[in-house]
Amino acid sequence: MSSTPMNGPTRIVIAEDEAIIRLDLKELLEEEGYEVVGETGRGDEAVELVRRLAPDVAILDIKMPGMDGITAARQIAGDRLAAVLVLTAFSQRDLIDQARDAGALAYLVKPFQKSDLIPAIEVALGRFGEVVALEQEIVDLSERLEARKLVDRAKGILMDEHGMTEQLAWRFIQSQAMSQRKRVADIAQTVVDRVLAP
Repeated sequence: MSSTPMNGPTRIVIAEDEAIIRLDLKELLEEEGYEVVGETGRGDEAVELVRRLAPDVAILDIKMPGMDGITAARQIAGDRLAAVLVLTAFSQRDLIDQARDAGALAYLVKPFQKSDLIPAIEVALGRFGEVVALEQEIVDLSERLEARKLVDRAKGILMDEHGMTEQLAWRFIQSQAMSQRKRVADIAQTVVDRVLAP
């Protein structure tokens, strides 16, 4: 998701209730080649903007009217809508812990320097990419496990009802998958559903 010439600049939504900080932040980001696609001073509007504009990163101030940044972060991160970077005027440990628990992947204490902002954005993007990749891996593994269970059930049916050995049952499923150009799991499902038999 990070900025590369192929997919264009990293897209950012800024939610900061102090207009002067919001403008400075926007200017700073645009100077660095980021694209600010939306900005607001309210937490509730931030969530709506992120849903509508699908940015790569949401920069959220902790203290905002409408909805605080931690609640907004929880919604944005919970639905995996964007990487979340939290801004705070307080370096209080409990607020930072709350932001992290809400799904913020990086934070900055105001006032911050450009030299702090860019690495924080890149860290948030990198961590977000890792979280999304891990979740996809979990889905893939769970699908493979389900497919394996299905194949085992199908082999059991072929062995019990058609007197096949386990090896013959596997070969039957495999050859049917190749001849019908289907996935092994799909053929196993037809055996389990008693649609396909030798």
